[in-house]
Amino acid sequence: MKQRIITAVVAAAIFLPIIIFGETPFIILMYLIASISLYEALKMRGQWIFTIPGLLSLALLWVFLIPTDAIGIIADFGYSKIEMAFLAVLLFLTYTVATKNRYTFDDVAFALLSILYVGIGFYYFMEIRLDEGVQFVFYALFIIWATDSGAYFIGRAMGKKKLWPEISPNKTIEGFVGGIMCAIVVGVIMTFFTDLDMSIPKLIIVTGILSVFGQVGDLVESALKRHYKVKDSGHLLPGHGGMLDRFDSLLFVLPLLHFLL
Repeated sequence: MKQRIITAVVAAAIFLPIIIFGETPFIILMYLIASISLYEALKMRGQWIFTIPGLLSLALLWVFLIPTDAIGIIADFGYSKIEMAFLAVLLFLTYTVATKNRYTFDDVAFALLSILYVGIGFYYFMEIRLDEGVQFVFYALFIIWATDSGAYFIGRAMGKKKLWPEISPNKTIEGFVGGIMCAIVVGVIMTFFTDLDMSIPKLIIVTGILSVFGQVGDLVESALKRHYKVKDSGHLLPGHGGMLDRFDSLLFVLPLLHFLL
């Protein structure tokens, strides 16, 4: 527990000022975290980033992450993100032939899905921060923290019915519901301190949806780790695991928040 707290404090001291400042340092931070997350996802399957398909995956992720305001970077070359993705798919499939199927169609599918899994979340992290404002980023973060804390403490105190034991044996239905309730309380409290531009009824509905899918995001990564028989996605954050372990809920919450605003 002590190690987890120290890591959380140090990470917050580094990340939060950059998130608040925004602009280029924030974009660089998002690219860095997304790249590490992709590395961790590929590594779970035994795919390495410093290979031809690994570097191609990284390049496609970087294209995918280009913010809307900077889309002219590739538009000036006469291409769109979709066209770049199509080209990457062709190169991936060509590589399966070049390696005589040592790199398989399944490997291509996993790499592409990993790019989308990581890329969608961090793309909307940037879009929300740059377009909607920092208050919505903190809203998402507080909702996730409240959900996790509520689910943990209420689950420990009252939990009896297992939520999804095949995926995450310690989670309970009582904790799942408790996490949603805590998130809604925190969301309502935030309206007194920041302008979220939402009515209370809408805020309650949006917060409830985000809390549910934040927990789903956590279960998705748990399922991925269980399938590939790894405890954590990485070891970069002592006491917390890897970047994917810390951002799994945000990968679901931020795209949904963008669509619900």
